[in-house]
Amino acid sequence: MATYTLNINGRSYNADVAPDTPLLWVLRDHLGLVGAKYGCGIAACGACTIHLDGEATRSCVLPVSAVGNMRVTTIEGLSEKGDHPLQRAWDEVDVPQCGYCQSGQIMSAAALLQRNPKPNDREIEQALSGNLCRCGTYHRIRDAVKLAAQKS
Repeated sequence: MATYTLNINGRSYNADVAPDTPLLWVLRDHLGLVGAKYGCGIAACGACTIHLDGEATRSCVLPVSAVGNMRVTTIEGLSEKGDHPLQRAWDEVDVPQCGYCQSGQIMSAAALLQRNPKPNDREIEQALSGNLCRCGTYHRIRDAVKLAAQKS
């Protein structure tokens, strides 16, 4: 066990965990930040997506020891009141069905809009291609990303 000091959502957190503990489990089990979900454990579904220094990253395969001083942003830290343009667009377009993949989808989309504020359909689909939706709401997800881009 080791103590890690992590910069998460602009706050400092300490976690006493083994170095190979995936960041997802630190977030969920040790810090109570449960927005990122466990889906597959092999970085294939995107449910666990967070930002690491602004880049969409799969937290289920990222050992906490690799985080260092990088900034971690979870869905809880995307906006203080849950009113990020993507979150508002998700509601307006009525994207979620079961909702399980939504935080990962939103985090991947937010990273896309940071680097490309006006993506086209192909760019949206490419950026979100690693995020699986059990309910198949991909067209609504794309529409919500486009709406958020228009409103940003």
